[in-house]
Amino acid sequence: MNRRVFGITGWKNSGKTTLTEKLVAELVRRGWTVSTVKHAHHDFDIDKPGADSFRHRQAGATEVAIVSGNRWALMHELRGEQEPPLDAILSRLAPCDIVLVEGYKREAHLKVEARRLEAKDRTPLSAGDPNIVAIAADFVIAGEHLPVFDLDDAKSIADFIERTTGLVA
Repeated sequence: MNRRVFGITGWKNSGKTTLTEKLVAELVRRGWTVSTVKHAHHDFDIDKPGADSFRHRQAGATEVAIVSGNRWALMHELRGEQEPPLDAILSRLAPCDIVLVEGYKREAHLKVEARRLEAKDRTPLSAGDPNIVAIAADFVIAGEHLPVFDLDDAKSIADFIERTTGLVA
C-alpha cells in the first residue's frame, strides 16, 4: 500500500511533539484523516502496573488488545525480537489520508526538522539527511537552502506538507 507519510524530526526538546500535535489538529481541521507514529525511548510503557492488560503482559502474552466502546489498543511485547522497521508499523495502520511520523531520524521518508534554542543539541540534522525538506525553528536561520518556517506556524507547515505529499496539487 502506498501511504502518504511525512515526518517531524529533531533533537530532544526541539519541539517535535508540540509541532506534531499542532499539525494533526490543523490537517484534521482541513478534513484529512491523520494517523501518527511516535518513536519512543526503549523503556516506554503505556500500561500501568496492576491493570488487567499489564498483568496479561507480565504473565507472558506477546500481544494484548484492549477494547472498549470508545477505543482499542494493541500492545506487542518484543520479547527479545528486534524493534520492527517503520514500514512494518505503517502496514498495521488503518487506511488514512496521511501518517505523521514523529522521531525516526534515520528513516527515508520526507521530514521537517524542528529546531529550538532550548534543545539539548542544536546540530543541524538537515546537512546529513537528504530526506529533510524543510526546517521549523523558533529562531532566525540565515543562509539555509531549505524552506524555513516559524516553529509555531502550523498553517504554513501544513500547507507545505499538503503540497509535498500530494494531498493537494
